[in-house]
Amino acid sequence: MDNPSVAPHRADAPDPSRIERACIERGLKMTGQRRLIARVLSEAEDHPDVEELYRRAVALDARISVATVYRTVRLLEEKGILERRDFGGGRARYDPADRGQHHHLIDVDSGRVIEFADPALEEMLRGIAARLGFALAGHRLELFGRKAEAPPAPARARKGGG
Repeated sequence: MDNPSVAPHRADAPDPSRIERACIERGLKMTGQRRLIARVLSEAEDHPDVEELYRRAVALDARISVATVYRTVRLLEEKGILERRDFGGGRARYDPADRGQHHHLIDVDSGRVIEFADPALEEMLRGIAARLGFALAGHRLELFGRKAEAPPAPARARKGGG
């Protein structure tokens, strides 16, 4: 008999999701709702806050509660599976911890978050730490900016006698 709390496996869906695998590796019990939240997080290409995670999860299973999403996110953060980010706007947003070293540029006008990696920056940061007598163990960089205005177009010469 089918268990209604577990979503049926789709042939095109990865099973288990990468976040679910991280949970299992850390010994977490995976309920159907945790599996769903892990899948939503694994498929996210942005940095959702808890309310957005809830909206995405409830679209897949109307029985999930916002409290369950909050508890699960807190647990995943405590276990080092998710990292909390503060991009302004008063809401914590989340990034899977397994995404490797990268940085964020936040557009302060739109809230859009652009991820980037820069090997020259990484080398510079290692150099700064070394000059101060440290081996770099990790770092986090969040830049906040506004879209630069395009420079004015050059004036064109008029045709004819003006």
